[in-house]
Amino acid sequence: MPQGNWQKPVQIAFGNQGTETISSPSEALMVLTDRWPDLRGPQFVKARSCCRAALDGRRTSEEARLQFEQAVSEAQLHVN
Repeated sequence: MPQGNWQKPVQIAFGNQGTETISSPSEALMVLTDRWPDLRGPQFVKARSCCRAALDGRRTSEEARLQFEQAVSEAQLHVN
């Protein structure tokens, strides 16, 4: 069963393209798949896997949020 929205959304910055608020594992997976910068390190791989697992009901939504935040940190996409 797919997990719902996160209690605390994650804001990310895409440079000149502005900021985006990500509120769920499905939104995070779309960003990781379609809009992520070329930097795709180990945290990116873990976040993508964890979001997929949350959508399949194998991980919690909040586990996916925490892992997504680590990928955001790795890619230096923090909102200042």
